[in-house]
Amino acid sequence: MPAAKTIRKTDAAKAGAKTKQTGGKNAKSGFTRKPAAKTAKKVTLDDVWATIDRIGKAHEEFEKAQRAAHQDMEKAQKETEKAIKETQKAIKETQRNISGISNTLGSLVEHIMTPGLPGKFKQFGFTFDRVTTVKWAVEGSIYTQIDGLLENGELAMVVEVKTTLRRDDIDEHLARMDKVRQYADEHGDKRHFLGAIAATITDKSNKQYALSKGFFVIEPSGDDVTVTKPDSQKVW
Repeated sequence: MPAAKTIRKTDAAKAGAKTKQTGGKNAKSGFTRKPAAKTAKKVTLDDVWATIDRIGKAHEEFEKAQRAAHQDMEKAQKETEKAIKETQKAIKETQRNISGISNTLGSLVEHIMTPGLPGKFKQFGFTFDRVTTVKWAVEGSIYTQIDGLLENGELAMVVEVKTTLRRDDIDEHLARMDKVRQYADEHGDKRHFLGAIAATITDKSNKQYALSKGFFVIEPSGDDVTVTKPDSQKVW
């Protein structure tokens, strides 16, 4: 009996020693136990409805943005169409105005360049036997229009007609007179040329400027016209 107890004690000691050795190896090798995986959260019916609600709201916002963009596009298109119509209307109005101005200027030329106009220059010692309206001087680099021309065998008066007299018009007529002289020289026309400006609306400053440049100034007066002679007439 005593011998059996000793054997069991010895076996238990050996098993304990083996367990210590195994634990020591695990500690020495650095292996550790992994924690148990967390349990996945259970999806409830409330979670499903919340997700559907978020999707629905996002879709509504998208549709709202689309409607706003479509409305902005329609508004921009209507404004563009309105602008095009207004532009077309302005073009037609401008064309009517241009036509009206052309007709008015043509009537003014006819009113001023009458057979009675040469008689207005007799008081200044000039005799003209021909009245011509709207002539062109075109030759090479020379290109200019003459509204009216009073002529005789030795002298010609070049008349520029304007509705409103401006300084730029006077300067342009000076350049025109140089072209007329050049054109005449190239065609063997030895006549002298004088210049005159006719306008329905003049002011004192521009009228004086025209006279200072040697131009006669013609102004309508009722059914007639008056002519003002410059202090020093220029001859081309």
